[in-house]
Amino acid sequence: MGRGRQKAKHTKVARELKYFSPNTDLSELEKELAARKAEEDPWAEYADKYNAEDDDSDDEY
Repeated sequence: MGRGRQKAKHTKVARELKYFSPNTDLSELEKELAARKAEEDPWAEYADKYNAEDDDSDDEY
């Protein structure tokens, strides 16, 4: 297969991906986002551990 044919196929695929817009179920999206807000922050335990204001160590960075 020549370079011209290969480039044309890549261009076709790229164009299909660029202009493809699937139907979005907004109610499902809303449920998913609401569920994430209700969940506990997965990084909270690390924030408490590493951002302690009263850290007594003399480590300077």
